[in-house]
Amino acid sequence: MNNSNDEPEPSEYSYYDYPDWYSNNPEPTKPPKEIILPCDPTASDTIFHTCMISISLVVTLILAALSRRNKLCQGFARGSSSIFSPTNFLDQTQRKGVVMAVFGLVFSRLAVLVLAPDPLPFSKDTSPELKELMKIIAIFYYPLLYYPLMLCSTLQLKAGYVFGTLLSLTHFGVQLWQKLDCPKTPELYKFYSLLASLPQLSCLAYLCIQFPLLFFRGTKTEEDLDSSYYSDYVKSLLKKSSAVRSTLPEKATLMERLLQVPKSYIYIPDKVFCFPLKLAVSVFVALVAIYHTALLLVVLVIPTLHIVRAGIDENIAFLLLGFGIVLSDDRMEVVQIVTFYTWLVEVCYLCAMTLSCVVSLLMLIRTMVLHRSNLRGLYKGEIYNLYNSKKSLHPSRSGVVCWMGLTGYQAAIICLGMVIQTVVFFICFLFLVFLIIIPIFYGRNLMVFEIAGKAWPAWVSVILITVLQHVAAKFAFVKKDAGTRDLNNRESLFLLTYLLFLINTVVGLIVAIWRMVITALFNIVHLGRVDISLLHRTAEVYDPAYHYYTHFLKVEVSQAHPVMKAFCGLLLDLMVEGGRVGQKISDAEEGIQENSKSRSTSSRRIRYRWQLVYTLVNNSSLLGSRKHFQTTPSLESILNGSPKRSKQMSAKREVAKASSIEPNQPGEKQDKVVEI
Repeated sequence: MNNSNDEPEPSEYSYYDYPDWYSNNPEPTKPPKEIILPCDPTASDTIFHTCMISISLVVTLILAALSRRNKLCQGFARGSSSIFSPTNFLDQTQRKGVVMAVFGLVFSRLAVLVLAPDPLPFSKDTSPELKELMKIIAIFYYPLLYYPLMLCSTLQLKAGYVFGTLLSLTHFGVQLWQKLDCPKTPELYKFYSLLASLPQLSCLAYLCIQFPLLFFRGTKTEEDLDSSYYSDYVKSLLKKSSAVRSTLPEKATLMERLLQVPKSYIYIPDKVFCFPLKLAVSVFVALVAIYHTALLLVVLVIPTLHIVRAGIDENIAFLLLGFGIVLSDDRMEVVQIVTFYTWLVEVCYLCAMTLSCVVSLLMLIRTMVLHRSNLRGLYKGEIYNLYNSKKSLHPSRSGVVCWMGLTGYQAAIICLGMVIQTVVFFICFLFLVFLIIIPIFYGRNLMVFEIAGKAWPAWVSVILITVLQHVAAKFAFVKKDAGTRDLNNRESLFLLTYLLFLINTVVGLIVAIWRMVITALFNIVHLGRVDISLLHRTAEVYDPAYHYYTHFLKVEVSQAHPVMKAFCGLLLDLMVEGGRVGQKISDAEEGIQENSKSRSTSSRRIRYRWQLVYTLVNNSSLLGSRKHFQTTPSLESILNGSPKRSKQMSAKREVAKASSIEPNQPGEKQDKVVEI
């Protein structure tokens, strides 16, 4: 076979034989961007996680043995926890710092592994087919990894605080070592991994400080029912209002109304109200979500714009000429103009992202204020401030699901809301800069003003007719007579209504467009909030975020009502202490008091006991605890269609029979007690 006509294969260094392929003045080419090679830290991630998961398991078993021995030694103990309960999320009086830090740590891990090439630290170079499966496993792995940190604080043991200090110091030290060893990574942006780890390092640093403080303060068992918070809350409710009240002016001044707006967005802590743990965790996780979303929005766009701006050369003039765009006859001037416009795009994007962060933070602070207002209202029984119909504040299946998932749900909504807000604000800034500011500054390409100038007769007519209607309505069609208002000049009113029909149609079109813009902007700004519904009052049940929030509050109020917990704390005090306090109250109930008013005391005691019986019988939350609740309803109650009524009546008869007290005492009037 003749290979004489075949082209010779190029050798490894054959490009040195073709200097004419380059320009006449060869210059060393510059890489378009810095090339970051993969970096493996000295402290291997695989070895570290293998050791840490083993150590965490050993610590958990040791804490389980210590907590079991502590329970056997102390017997009945209120607030005692086990290793299967990370914390009491319905306790409003416990320390919230450790729980918030652990939740922030777990969420930061989740935010990083979404874009990580290897979701699990035990595997390298994960194949695309297994990456999604690894992400699902990682979602369960990292909560288990940091579970002992929360457990060390919950059990309230000296050994637990020591283990918590060691674990947090180990996590913090190794992660800081890894980031200092490899500050640059090739993923997304060279410093993305370092910046994304800042929330994790901050949470771990807080835990490293908090656990030693808890160790030196000692174990405190005054939590939940032992705390004085609930009794203080009840005292504040029973406190009589002062007779002298500050008289406010009927109409506030303009400055007071302007100052009232920023005050409504400032959350001021209140001693009589403790922010619930779940809501505090939700707010902190939302802050971490805002940081990670803002970081991703910057990293995914700004480096790309830098590369585009650095690569603009004289060929951009030919590219624009192909689209029929001629910015200038000088190609270097075209390069400067395009570079300047690209810089303006970057500025608009950064302004939009910054505005989105500010709006999200303001909405989050406003949410904290409304959380407190809604909880206080529900504590008092103000149902209609939150619901559009009568609701029972009892836990349900959907309520428990919403209570468990509100924290993650709110974090996801804030992330999505920030993305949409940034896109919308970016478009608005582009419109403002390129169609209004730049044309005014350079005096050309005034397309928006030209269109508005051609339609000036329509705008003037609409403005004049609108002003005419308002002036006529104030001075001609409304009359004041003896402090009342009524219509006047009705014939002229009817004539003007007919003549202005068509112009009001044009005004209605403008109002419809403005309504659409306002509605869209309002929903976009408030998209990250779950405490308000973006739908109408009658359709708020179709808003899933608001549905989660309202059901969350139902569970929170029914299970952590301060008055209920104060009452339970008093009952447990009587059961545990007994002795002098229990005997004193028992004597008071039996009427054994040596005074001259024994008859009035006895009648008052009987009336109070019947009020208590009436209240307990009508309390629907206690029906499941009664013996007759599980029995088959009688035939009479089924025929009458009121089984619930018959059960309540039978319960009343049983209580009356057991207490052997006549329901109607002579010369007394039975009072009614509202249902608790």
